[in-house]
Formats: sequence, C-alpha cells, structure tokens
Amino acid sequence: MATPSPAAATVAGDPRDAVALLSKREAEVLAVTALGLTNRETADRLGVSVHAVKFHLAGIYRKLHVANRTQAVAVFVSAKPELSGE
Repeated sequence: MATPSPAAATVAGDPRDAVALLSKREAEVLAVTALGLTNRETADRLGVSVHAVKFHLAGIYRKLHVANRTQAVAVFVSAKPELSGE
C-alpha cells in the first residue's frame, strides 16, 4: 500500500490547518502574492527585499506541501473563502 505524499495530505486535509502553520510574515507575503503581484511588487508593498519575499515563499511552499505560487495561492484561497468571492 502506497503512503500518501505530503501534498496529498494537504489537499485531503483542511486548508485552514495548513495556512495556520504560516508565520505572520509568511501569511502577509502569501496574501499579497494572491493578488497576482510579482516578487518585486510584493517586496515593494511589504517594504522588504525581493530576497526576503523569495525566502518566505520557499517556507510557504514547504509548509503547505506545494511546488509553486499557484498551488500556494489555491490553498490560501480555499482556506479563506471570503477571498474567492463565494
């Protein structure tokens, strides 16, 4: 019997639990990223360096068990239904 991947666990579990693992700054970076901004635009908006944004995104991907910003934003939006317009 195959063991489910961590990504499968995130998808199968409650996205709110995964998003709750993020630090305050990681949640801020992800919220701004969810607006569709580039790393540079996110950095400018938050007053940090592009390197800091990339660093936080790497931590976000690891904690949410995702491979890219699109997947991270999908988890974030599903955890925050008020953002999806439903």
